[in-house]
Amino acid sequence: MSVDVLQEKIRKLKNPTMLELCPAKEDIPNVYFAEDGLAAAALRYYQALLGELKDTVPAVRVSFAAFALLGAEGMDALKEILAFARKQGYYVAMDAPELLSGKTAALTAQALLGPDSAFDCDGLIITAYPGSDIIKPFLAYCKEGKKDIFVVCRTANKSAPELQDLLSGGRLVHAAAADHVNRYGADTAGKFGYTRVGILAAASAAASLKDLRAKYPKLFMILDGADYPNANAKNCANAFDKFGHGAVAVVGNSVCRAWTQAEEGTDALTSAREAALRMKKNLTRYVTIL
Repeated sequence: MSVDVLQEKIRKLKNPTMLELCPAKEDIPNVYFAEDGLAAAALRYYQALLGELKDTVPAVRVSFAAFALLGAEGMDALKEILAFARKQGYYVAMDAPELLSGKTAALTAQALLGPDSAFDCDGLIITAYPGSDIIKPFLAYCKEGKKDIFVVCRTANKSAPELQDLLSGGRLVHAAAADHVNRYGADTAGKFGYTRVGILAAASAAASLKDLRAKYPKLFMILDGADYPNANAKNCANAFDKFGHGAVAVVGNSVCRAWTQAEEGTDALTSAREAALRMKKNLTRYVTIL
């Protein structure tokens, strides 16, 4: 798949959201637990969730690190969830592990995007603040393997401005990062005009999204933390172009943990579907997808 396919899926469902899967014990309804631990419970819940939402949500974001922390069982569950999500028709993005050298970047690119990868995904989210030698090993897979990468520029966590919004030569640090990313992937633009080298930006930072969209019309954006308390659909709308293209908003707890806020007796999957539809409704108040 490619970013074009992601955009097509968003257009088909008229829903610019991406469901984040990052397993924690408190996220999983008790009914999915047995004697085989958190990894198995997460696998059962997420497969049920993906089956429930396949006609509602076009894309998923899966955390490699969160599953790796669950040990061998977690890695087995990760492989199964990735394959299941692809089979259900989702666009699948995965957060890569932390990359701190060109060597680990090259090894990671081969292991996660190579033709023999056991981790079946369409695109990777990578942190490339260490510099260009972290990005470059992935580019061949974008051009030749038709995979996508999304480079972290601005995250949605509360303390992100401490470093990412500092001034650097007249620009904010995260804007300088986006400028750097924009140098890559020019020859991978698809029919919607977006390249296979995109960025991750903060759903909570409206002014940042507006500036990034105006300055970088070819960068597809994954909007981190669209269901965080400091984010809202109106903020997210700044990332989309005039056709309602070019971005997807990540939601996690508001859907995966909707069961914790539901009325007694309400099924967890029903709660998740209702939450996903509410997010879609909120976004499409401000974004018209053509």
